Amino acid sequence: MNWTPPLKPAELTEERLITAILDGTFPADSNLPAERELAVQLGVTRPTLREALQRLGRDGWLEIRQGKPTRVRNYLQEGNLAVLAAIAQHQEKLPADFVSNLLYVRILMAPAYTRLAAERNPRPVLALLETYTALPETPDAYCTFDMQLHHTLTVASDNPVFTLILNGFQSLYSVMGRIYFIHVEGRQSSNRFYRDLLQCFRQSDAAGAAKLAEQVMTDSLSIWKTVAAPNP
Repeated sequence: MNWTPPLKPAELTEERLITAILDGTFPADSNLPAERELAVQLGVTRPTLREALQRLGRDGWLEIRQGKPTRVRNYLQEGNLAVLAAIAQHQEKLPADFVSNLLYVRILMAPAYTRLAAERNPRPVLALLETYTALPETPDAYCTFDMQLHHTLTVASDNPVFTLILNGFQSLYSVMGRIYFIHVEGRQSSNRFYRDLLQCFRQSDAAGAAKLAEQVMTDSLSIWKTVAAPNP
């Protein structure tokens, strides 16, 4: 069994502060309380708090200003990939329309990395797609396979930035994907995509593969809005 180690005090403090930012306790563009007061509120030492604040400053959550109060950044405008990864791990505090916006980004990204994968390194994608017919009709099976497919596509594209971005919201996708694949429409749409994408890769049809990826991402957004979003 793989045990998750307990969070260290600074890590726990960091998590609490991120939650407080996301739930509006410390809204964007506000100032945090003075260090001494904030340490008391969180029940931690000032060195522990400073370590957490430095991490949050590095990751784009806070602006630490010498001699001035620490400002909470507008993380949706000033954040970075670290902020995206943290938001994905706090599904209960997601901003409105965050999942839909994430799916819009996939509509833009997926055709590009799918085309590159077909052109540059199709063999690992082919090997995976050839197993799709054995997928059990369960949300977990489809979610796991779909995540693995897109990860394989990004790696095969030979552009690691695609993989880093995908990894940034993988924990969110593992939750939302299972909701999405509860619905038969989601499983049927993806099943057709796997079938047709396999043919494109067999025929070295990179343009066709990119078109399929754009279509399935567009369909996924439509399906999410009509059947999955009301049941998060």
